[in-house]
Amino acid sequence: MIARNPIRSVRILKTGLAALGIVAVLAGCSSGSKWGFPYKIDVQQGNWITQEQIALLQPGMSREQVRFALGSPMLTSVLHSDRWDYPYYYKPGYGEARERKFTVWFENDRLARWAGDEQPTLQPYQLDENGKPIEQAPAAPANQAKSEPAAQPAAAPVAPDAKADAARAEAARQAEAQQSRASQTTDSDQARQRAESSRQITPNVVIQPPASTAPYSPGLPGSDAQPLR
Repeated sequence: MIARNPIRSVRILKTGLAALGIVAVLAGCSSGSKWGFPYKIDVQQGNWITQEQIALLQPGMSREQVRFALGSPMLTSVLHSDRWDYPYYYKPGYGEARERKFTVWFENDRLARWAGDEQPTLQPYQLDENGKPIEQAPAAPANQAKSEPAAQPAAAPVAPDAKADAARAEAARQAEAQQSRASQTTDSDQARQRAESSRQITPNVVIQPPASTAPYSPGLPGSDAQPLR
């Protein structure tokens, strides 16, 4: 029976694992993947200019106006003070580099002309990692959102007994309302009659006192009354 050396077996196992790790690392490096080894970061330099910014340029603008439209230039030279350069360079960790150039010229501190490569229409945050526009769900128009009423919940079905009870309750309510109106009409008629009776004119009787308060005697017929002495 052949005896096996355990130490030798462990060494062979370690050697195999090391070789497997080296193969995996080499495969990652050769694949060009972003997660390969060593890791390479993206490099971005220069000015990102859009077509909307270029549309703001007009001949005769001052330097401050151009700076407001395009931003501060990346490259300026003392020997070429009438020229501003706006280069852009982007080198991804794994991929091809992209480069754009744009230049403006001044005469007597006024914008004379400009030229350069075609610039993008979107900002960097509107593009994905491959430089393609990020798809966004279309937003509903504000007028349409305001005009559309909110959905109302469907009414629950009413049982026949409940319908009959509701009809009886409605009839009782109407009868009570009619009775209340009739009593109010009667009270108003009675109040009106009392007011009319109180406004009736009562004749005034005036009693005239005698001309003299002294006692008198009727006297004889055909003669005037004589006062008593």
